[in-house]
Amino acid sequence: MFRLSNNLVGILNFITFLLSIPILGAGIWLSTKADTICEKFLEKPVIALGVFLMVVSLAGLIGACCRVQWLLWVYLLVMFVLIVLLFGLTIFAFVVTNKGAGEAVSGKGYKEYKLGDYSNWLQNRVNNTKNWNNIKSCLMDSKVCQTLANQTGNENVQQFYKTNLSPIQSGCCKPPTSCNFTYVTPIEWTKTDTTSSTDSDCTAWNNTDLCYNCQSCKAGVLQNIKSDWKKVAIVNIIFLVFLIIVYSIGCCAFRNNRRENGYSGWKGHP
Repeated sequence: MFRLSNNLVGILNFITFLLSIPILGAGIWLSTKADTICEKFLEKPVIALGVFLMVVSLAGLIGACCRVQWLLWVYLLVMFVLIVLLFGLTIFAFVVTNKGAGEAVSGKGYKEYKLGDYSNWLQNRVNNTKNWNNIKSCLMDSKVCQTLANQTGNENVQQFYKTNLSPIQSGCCKPPTSCNFTYVTPIEWTKTDTTSSTDSDCTAWNNTDLCYNCQSCKAGVLQNIKSDWKKVAIVNIIFLVFLIIVYSIGCCAFRNNRRENGYSGWKGHP
C-alpha cells in the first residue's frame, strides 16, 4: 500500500499540474496577442513559469505515485533549490525596499518623492536608459496621467491640491511643488518667471511629455515598486512555508519508495 505521504505528494502535484495549464495558456496567448511592450515583457516569464510548474509537478506526481525513485529525487532537488532561491529573494526584497518614503507637502493632500531617498540598487535600475524607456512606455500605455486628468479635470487648483495622488501620479503627471508653476489642469501647468528652484525636474517638465523624464517620476515608480515588493515578500513567506511542508512530505515519500523498493528486492531474492 502506498503510504499517506506518497498520496499527499501525488495530490498536491496533480493540483499544481492543473494550475500550470492556464498559466502556460496565458503565456501563449500573450505571445500571440500582445501589442504593447509591457505585455510582451510578461509573455516569456509566464510561459517559463507554466512549463516549469508542469515539468516539476509531473516529476513529483510520477515519482511519488509510480515509485520512480530517480524522478522523485530530481523533484526534491528542484524543490530544495527553489526554497533556497525564494528565501534569498525574500531577504533581498526586504533589504532593497527598506529605504525611501514620500515627503508630505504642506497644504497638499499628496506626497512627493525624491530619487535619492531610495536604495542605490533601485536607483541604478531606473537610471539605466533602456530600462527607463521601457518603463516610460508602459506608463504612457497605461494612460495613468490621462486618467487623472479625466477624473480631476473640472477641479480648481485648491481642490486639486487636496487630491490624494498615487506615487506615480504625483511624480509623473505634475511638476514638483518647488517649481511654483501656475495650475491650468492636472496635467497642464504654465512656467512662471517667479520660479527660483534649482530642481532639474522644473526644466524637464513640459505640457507634452509631462514629467516622464523627471527624477520625481522615477522616484514615484520606485515607491510603487517598493509597495508591491513588500506585498510580494509577504506572499513569498507564506509560499515558502508551504514549500517547506511539501518538501518534508516529499522526503517522507522518498524514504517510503526506497523502503518499498528494498522490500520488493528482498522479497524477490531466491
